[in-house]
Amino acid sequence: MPTELPHWEQPPADLPAAVREIKTALRARIAASGRTVEEVFAVVEAGISVEVAEIEAARARGEQVWPVIDYADIAAGTVSAGDLAKLRRRGCLVVRGHFEREQALGWDREIVEYVEGNGFFENYRGPGDDFFGSVGSKPEIYPIYWSPAQMAARQSERMAAVQSFLNSRWKHESDGVRWFDPDRDSLYPDRIRRRPEGADSGGLGTHLDPGTLDLWMTESYQRAFRHLFDGGVERYDPWDAAHRTAGPQYPGSTMCSAFRTFQGWTALSDMDHDQGVLHTVPIPGAMAYLMLRPLLPDVPDDNMCGVTVNQVFPANEKWHPLLMRALTGIPDVRAGDSVWWHCDMIHSVAPVTNQRGWGNVMYIPAAPWCPRNETYAAGVREAFRTGSSPSDFPAEHYERDWPDRFRAEDLNETGLRGLGLSPGLGASH
Repeated sequence: MPTELPHWEQPPADLPAAVREIKTALRARIAASGRTVEEVFAVVEAGISVEVAEIEAARARGEQVWPVIDYADIAAGTVSAGDLAKLRRRGCLVVRGHFEREQALGWDREIVEYVEGNGFFENYRGPGDDFFGSVGSKPEIYPIYWSPAQMAARQSERMAAVQSFLNSRWKHESDGVRWFDPDRDSLYPDRIRRRPEGADSGGLGTHLDPGTLDLWMTESYQRAFRHLFDGGVERYDPWDAAHRTAGPQYPGSTMCSAFRTFQGWTALSDMDHDQGVLHTVPIPGAMAYLMLRPLLPDVPDDNMCGVTVNQVFPANEKWHPLLMRALTGIPDVRAGDSVWWHCDMIHSVAPVTNQRGWGNVMYIPAAPWCPRNETYAAGVREAFRTGSSPSDFPAEHYERDWPDRFRAEDLNETGLRGLGLSPGLGASH
């Protein structure tokens, strides 16, 4: 890199001043390449415009924009070159038959028995954060992490096979560094969604989850996005994990401390595509647009297009109208299918009125073993041991006294490795 950029490894005390400082420095860094911010952004915008037009044309023709791959092909290593290319281009995927449908429906029933048997509804205190508070749930998001059903899915061979396949889409070695292990997941524990038939839900607006101001302001992310900031934007690769797996994340109520190659969920019910489902902007390279857009002159000097700490990273019509045109929902899914999207991807959940059928999922991402995830795993082990809510989530701790939560003696080899435990249940080094 040319000149050093200012960086803040913790959220700066004076946010507006820091935003002005980093924007000035980034503009100067780009200018040192001989190109202006406007010229670099125009390159990004032109490329994304082509992809948006392709997506709009595919939708107009009635084609399925989301790639769909059968689990059997992933397990057998027979995914076609065309499907691999589409996955790389679109950055999202539905895995058909990831689990047997009856298995998934059984897990759904087990979760109901688990929460009802432990008096969850009698003791539910309302949403523990404001992120999902907008959905009008009663509850819709269950702050439950350690049910036998969730852990069975997390440590299953089928889940490990899909996570390894997805992780391997990324460039995980460069400059003599192995940034993550594609064949070992960190079992990132997340919640459950159960939305009942007839529900009205406000959905979730367009946003993304890899971070907030830390994406511009911390040294590791400045390196990860180096090609956006050094004028060589053509070299930017959204599938390159370099410098993304060790650095800090600014704390907040919507943060994810782990590095995820893909966010994901596994369907516990059949869901039609028009029943309040996930949408994404299926363009992995759109991150270049999002990162450079605040540097254009129409954005106030102390504003990052609305990105700030302790709130979700917004994407919207005001600053990103081109990207919003590509927002595309998933196809119909059946219980046992899983749905995945690149960690940098804009996504939303559509609103629904009088929903047909249940809308039930368990959130399980691909979060490969790396320094950042190994650090987070220490807290996960303690949360697992005590039945607590993991540190990325509100401190609700419903399961601490539940006698039938998943136990350490039920961990298989995948589960032990994912929690950073050796077979003797000691932390591995």
